[in-house]
Amino acid sequence: MTHNLDQYFTDTQGKGILATADASGETNAAIYSRPHIIDEETVAFVMRAKKSYDNVGKNPNATYLFIEDGHGYKGKRLYLKKSGEENNIELIDSLRMKRSQDLYDRYKGKDSTLVYFKVEKVLPLIGEL
Repeated sequence: MTHNLDQYFTDTQGKGILATADASGETNAAIYSRPHIIDEETVAFVMRAKKSYDNVGKNPNATYLFIEDGHGYKGKRLYLKKSGEENNIELIDSLRMKRSQDLYDRYKGKDSTLVYFKVEKVLPLIGEL
């Protein structure tokens, strides 16, 4: 799988939505920043103990929609499966600092988990199944 996700999410501005469901199928969608690219098959999100985090603990499947800034509907859909997590606050803070000073200042030292996902499939925002 070669989608060059690291380059795409470095170069492309936009908004993301992480969609999850619990074990009974109750869904949730939440605004999420761009994923941290670990490698071409693994992404990670810093998650707080809220609904999305609870859901992926009960059902490891999630979908991340990324809508590029600008006119039209360009972006990507990442089909994900939770593959692990860690609570290393120093690592989490360093990832936040790389993303933005504001994010770092707002959440520095706050209880969060770095959740890893295997990228099962990548599709354009519109089209292809």
